[in-house]
Order: sequence, then structure tokens, then C-alpha cells
Amino acid sequence: MDEKKQPSPPGGLFGVRHLQTFLLFLCLTIAYAMRVNLSVAIVAMVDRNSTNPDFEEYDWDEKTQSVILSSFFWGYIVTQVPAGKLAQTYGAKLMLIFAMAICSALNILTPFGASYGGWKLVVASRVLQGLCQGFIFPSTHTLLSKWAPVSERGKLSTYCYSGSQFGTVIMLSASGFLASSFLGWPSVFYVSGFAGVFWSILWYFFGGNSPAEFKSISPEEKEFIEKSLGVPEKEGKKSTSTPWLSIFTSLPFLSLMLVHCGHNWGFWTLLTKIPTYMKNVLDMDIKQNALLSALPYLAMCLMSYVFSYLADILSRREVIPLHVSRKLFNSIGHLIPMLALIALGYVTKDSVDMAVGLLTIAVGINSATYLGFQVNHIDLAPNHAGVLMGITNGAANVMSIIAPLVVGFVVQDSTDPYQWRLVFFISAAIYLIGNTLFVIFGRTEVQSWNNPEPKIVSTVSTKEKEIEEGRCPK
Repeated sequence: MDEKKQPSPPGGLFGVRHLQTFLLFLCLTIAYAMRVNLSVAIVAMVDRNSTNPDFEEYDWDEKTQSVILSSFFWGYIVTQVPAGKLAQTYGAKLMLIFAMAICSALNILTPFGASYGGWKLVVASRVLQGLCQGFIFPSTHTLLSKWAPVSERGKLSTYCYSGSQFGTVIMLSASGFLASSFLGWPSVFYVSGFAGVFWSILWYFFGGNSPAEFKSISPEEKEFIEKSLGVPEKEGKKSTSTPWLSIFTSLPFLSLMLVHCGHNWGFWTLLTKIPTYMKNVLDMDIKQNALLSALPYLAMCLMSYVFSYLADILSRREVIPLHVSRKLFNSIGHLIPMLALIALGYVTKDSVDMAVGLLTIAVGINSATYLGFQVNHIDLAPNHAGVLMGITNGAANVMSIIAPLVVGFVVQDSTDPYQWRLVFFISAAIYLIGNTLFVIFGRTEVQSWNNPEPKIVSTVSTKEKEIEEGRCPK
């Protein structure tokens, strides 16, 4: 239905679908704040020269800190696919309530865990938080597949997912202030944890699995959303069986999974390894500057709104069809960062500002993918969007782990610009290959395996059956 004439939206600037989008934006803001809070707090937790001597400090070496910081993703990868299936079966609203409430409680308890159980209990807590947050993206995608009309899908998805960057900016900017205040480093966990508890309460009262289940939605808005998505007027309970074989033999889906993997490889190389490169090769430590650390995320958050506005204009004026729009914005989001990565490999110590600018542009432009592959799961199969997101996000986060390991293998001397240049070329090539596959094989049409196969009702008469079985003479 995505290429057909879409119904006109009802009047009013703010509807229930916008409320759901805003609540999901807040969800991702808080979730990412809880995800990155330890990255800043741990600096104060191990600082022997802390300005807050009243708060406990820990003798954790670099290896221990690396284990603690990576432990979140051990759990995060595990629950991606099950989360999509559970959200599809039992409702994404319930999954998000449990995920955020438990994750928030674990955040609040983190200072106590560090005090009474040391780094091992902190690791256990972070693994559990990762398990909980593994539900967030698949559940969010499931909800967007029910609430976002086709004509607004890119825009609402962008607004929703920009919360992840906004939460990162807020936490990176505020954590240092909180840790150095009279509240100390525990306040970093308390603030984000209690924010998550508050959101869970809000979501319980104002969240909804679909327009059909939301009692206070206007009939006009409900009709607009359901007509756009092709929901039957009297929709019975759909089969929740997942067509696994069809999914993994679908070229459009496989290209989507590969571009997601390529995206994560390049994106996390930009965010996790470029600061190391700038410190060791260009003699500039941007991690010591909270503003510079948050700048790429802020650029990504702001640019996502710019690209969403442009896509909305193109859609309303019917300048380009949906499948061209998806591939255009995905190409912008991958090819420009690809060029920036290559350029970064040739920046010298005399052009540090250029390096910061290239990093900021590369990460900011990357937000165009919100209107590309990141919403394509819903295009292909609205009924299985959560499962598809779980599969691709799980695979892509494996790449997030492998990419730094490859960097460690390639870069034997962290001060050698030529070795770093090879790292950037590898990441640029992966960006190019992933995007090219998506452009060639990516689709926006709803796939045939989105809906369960109808049962074939036999029209053969009882007598004919008896004749076939030899129980009745011809």
C-alpha cells in the first residue's frame, strides 16, 4: 500500500499517534541515558583525587573497567530476537513496561551493588540491564508498525529514535556535573533510574499497543491510521506464527540485515575509535572535554530533524516514490560518512579542528539512515517488524563488538597514522558494500510472507471423498 495514494490525515496538530511517538522518544532518551551513564560515572568511581571524598572509590584497573563497560552488550544481544517475538505475541506495551521498570531499578541499585559486591556485582547488574534493554528496539518497532501511517512513517520513526541521541547528549553533559556535585557519582544512577520509573508509570497510563486498543483516540484518527496501514475494519486475532524460512530466504530482508551490520561497523568505529586516533595520532583528547564528547551525538540528533523535514516535503509534494526516498536517504547517511572516514585518515596534527569537524559531520549525516534502512523493517512486514528489528539489531551489535577487535588487530602501533588509515579504509568499504546491497536489493513493498497463509478449504464433497478412499462404489 505504500506506493498508493494515502488517506489524508485528520485535522489537529497533535494526535494520539504523536503522543505515542513522544512517549517512545522519552523512553529511548532515558534508556540511552541509563546505557551511557556508567561511561562517565566510572571516571569518578575510580578517581583517587576525587573532589568528593565522602563517596567510595574503587581500585579497578583498565582491564576491569573495560569488562564492566562492555558487559551491558553481553545481555543486550541475547534478547533481541525473543523480544520481537514476545512483543508481537503479548503486546509491546507490556514488554516496555517490564524492560524499563527493571532496568531502572537496577540503575538505582548500582551504587549499592558496587559497594557491597564490587565490580563483579556491577557486571551482573549491567548484563541484566542489557537483557532488559534488548526489548526496547524490537518493541518500539512493533509499536511504530501499528501507530505510524505510511505517509508519516519516516517522520514519526525519526522523531522517536532521535531520543537515543538526545539521551546520550543529556547524560554525557550532565553526568560530569552530577558526579562533581555534592550528590556525588551515585546521583548519576539515581537520576536516570528514577526517570525510568517515572516513565514506566506514564507509559502504563498513556501507552497503547494499537489504535484499536486505545479508547480515547478519535474515530477520525483511528480510521486514518488503519486505512493507511490497510487494517481491516473487523480484524480478528492474527496468527503470531513467524515465517522464519521466508524471512531468511528473502533478498530484501537479507540486504536490510547486511546494511544494518555495515552501518554499525562504521558508526561504532567513528564513535569509539576516532577519539583514540585523535588522542594518539593528533595529540588531542576529546574525551576530556564533555562538550566535544557530546557534539557528534548532538549533531546527529539535530540533523535527524532536518532530514525528516526534507523527506516530509518530498513525500507531500510526491517528488519521488517511497522506495527511492528510502535508498536516497540511506545513501546520504552512509556515503558521506564513508568519505569523512577516508578524509580523517589524512588529517595532520596541524588540522585538529578539521578532524573534529569531520567527525561531527560524519556522525550527524549518519542520521539520514533513520529514513532509510532503519524504518525498512516496517515497510517489508508490519506484522513482524519487531522480530525483523530483533534479528538485524542483534546481528548488527555483534559487528559492534567485532569492529573494535579488528581495529586492535590492525593497529599494532596506536601512533602510526598509516595503520589507522587502513582501519578507516576497511570501515569505508563496509559502508559502501552495505549501502550498495540495500540500493540494489532493498524493497519497500509489503512482502507476501507478512500475512499468514490462508487455510485452504476443501470443496470436495463427502461422497467424492468416500469414492477416493474406496468406501463408496462409483
